[in-house]
Amino acid sequence: MIKKILFICIVSFLMISCGSSKNVSTTYQTRTKKVAKVKKNTQLATTKSSSKVTVADKIVWTAVTYKGVPYRFGGMTKRGMDCSGLIFTSFKQRNMPIARTSHQMYLQGENISLREVQRGDLLFFKTSRKRGKVNHVGLVTSVDNGDIRFIHSTTSRGVIVTSLHENYWKRAFIKAKRVL
Repeated sequence: MIKKILFICIVSFLMISCGSSKNVSTTYQTRTKKVAKVKKNTQLATTKSSSKVTVADKIVWTAVTYKGVPYRFGGMTKRGMDCSGLIFTSFKQRNMPIARTSHQMYLQGENISLREVQRGDLLFFKTSRKRGKVNHVGLVTSVDNGDIRFIHSTTSRGVIVTSLHENYWKRAFIKAKRVL
């Protein structure tokens, strides 16, 4: 009789503890879902013009993951990137084909004015007198009250986000193009 009571107590204890672990598991799943929802809403909030995530948003998000990567001529990895390597890699990871060099990229897409620039557009620059016309490219990350910000890889600071209002970039600017 004592064995039966002991057995029933043990089984009851196991059932109770299994039930509580289900509650812990359910609570964890609920929290995980809430965190995922908050992340999704945060990402959607970054697109001011609409609540739909665009290809341009995804390309920009990819490019931003390379922020801080050092400059390397011809580079296309986290170990080092040049300006066109950053753009090429960001587009490629989102299954969007684009030329490899800034000069070849310049030949693609349609010309747009700075008033029309939006996230995902490309900005082209001439930063050297020695080379041909275009030798630098950046990807527009945001446009806010006329302040155009773009991500690019510089020889001195690697992959950074810069404002087109900075004098150096304003003087070196050649053209904006839409390739998406």
